[in-house]
Order: sequence, then C-alpha cells, then structure tokens
Amino acid sequence: MSNIYDLAYDLEKGLRESEEFQALKEAYEKVMNDPTTKQMFDNFRDTQLELQQKQAQGEEITQEEVEKAQQVVELVQQNEDISKLMEEEQRLNTLIGDVSKIITKPLEELYGEDEQQQ
Repeated sequence: MSNIYDLAYDLEKGLRESEEFQALKEAYEKVMNDPTTKQMFDNFRDTQLELQQKQAQGEEITQEEVEKAQQVVELVQQNEDISKLMEEEQRLNTLIGDVSKIITKPLEELYGEDEQQQ
C-alpha cells in the first residue's frame, strides 16, 4: 500500500498541473501585473477580511460598512480581469470541494453505517 503522504503530494502536484489551477494562476498574474487593478483587488480583499473578522468576533457590521462593501464589490465586478480571477477561483474551489468529498468518503461511510445501526 502507498504511503498516504506520498499520495497527498501526488495530489498536490496534480492540482498544480490542473487546468483549473493554471487558469487561476494566469488570471491572478494578470491582475497582479496591472497596478490599478491590483490596488482595486487588494482593496476588495481587505474589505472582505475586515468584515469577516468583525463577524468572527461577534461585532456588528454597520450599515455604512455594508454600503462601502457593496460599492467595492460593484467596482470590482466591473473590472473584467478581477471578474475572471474570481470566476477561476470559484472553479478551483469547486474542484477542491469535489476532491475533499472523495477523500472524506470513508469517514462518511463509517459514520453513516454507525448511524444506520442505531
């Protein structure tokens, strides 16, 4: 039987070589190589992180913050390169989610059987 870590590294290599990752990497580099687009993207990410941190800490998000976030999202959606990056990121996340389901299938089956026996 193969070493599980060797299989994991093979999976990582496969992910890096996948069409989804390559498309994401290309879209990311395009955004990062344009200073104006990069600044817009960084502002979008910073806004997302701020709101996520507030939520995680149980802090209330003000109406002003919601409106600011909506403006940032609208601006970002109008940028073709950032929209493409977000689309490619979603494709890769779907792939990773599918792989995760495959990897965790033995646990689901084990615990699923356990629940059925009760």
